[in-house]
Amino acid sequence: MEVLRTALQPVTHNLPEPVSDFLTSLVGLDCYRTLFLDIDPSSSVCLKLLISKALGIGIIAASSIVKVPQILKLLSSGSAQGVSFLSYALETTGYAISLAYNVRQGFPFSTYGETVFVVVQNVIIATMVLRFSGKTKEAAGFVAGLAVLGGALLREEVVGVSLLSVLQVAAGLLGVASKAPQIWTVWKEGGTGQLSAFAVFNYLLGSLARVFTTLQEVDDKLILYSFIAAFVLNAILAAQMAYYWNGSGGNTKKVKEAIDSSEGPTSTGSSTATAPSVKGKGPTTRRKG
Repeated sequence: MEVLRTALQPVTHNLPEPVSDFLTSLVGLDCYRTLFLDIDPSSSVCLKLLISKALGIGIIAASSIVKVPQILKLLSSGSAQGVSFLSYALETTGYAISLAYNVRQGFPFSTYGETVFVVVQNVIIATMVLRFSGKTKEAAGFVAGLAVLGGALLREEVVGVSLLSVLQVAAGLLGVASKAPQIWTVWKEGGTGQLSAFAVFNYLLGSLARVFTTLQEVDDKLILYSFIAAFVLNAILAAQMAYYWNGSGGNTKKVKEAIDSSEGPTSTGSSTATAPSVKGKGPTTRRKG
């Protein structure tokens, strides 16, 4: 360790001022001295804080592109199959409330920056889902309604501080509830349709990282529990994505329909009826006359 310290200290002691200022603002003066000037990683408090800050910055960076594959997938297919508008509407509303709350509280951008990028991308996806479903007027109404909501949330004379605090609690619940419609849609459709695997698994890792950063930097059990719940629901969605990967399990709906039709009433003009067979899906449902 002494060899490494001797090699690194000439560099860390001569960092450009903007870099040293950034690192100091990131972890504080005491931890900056411990980690970067003294090169002492034995301080678990400072090391965990550095990891937490790095994860936070990583989440913001990843959030700037996390929904881009989903947008591209919708554009290329021209279909919104498997993508729940309700899920995106709930999530976007929750993020809009959290964004307004953080802005009005004057919190550092690094603690909430991902909400800006996610809101913008969610609005694009939600409007595309409505448009591809033949609901162009509803898409315009959704955007207009969200703009009115955002404007009201940012104005203290419209939404007071106490009300905004209550809405912030509701935003956490909305964020959790937003995953339920998507999970239901995937199960009902028997496949993930145009849902982006990149977005799903990035959300899973991001929510897990936020559990860690909350434990390290935020002494708020409500926020912690909301991130834990979000991680659980993201894990369910990720499990669905893995199950239906490359169409595996994606014929479930078709199989059910085939079986249902084979068990329906037979034609009166025939003494025997042959049910449509489902290749490789269990025994035949042929009924003997």
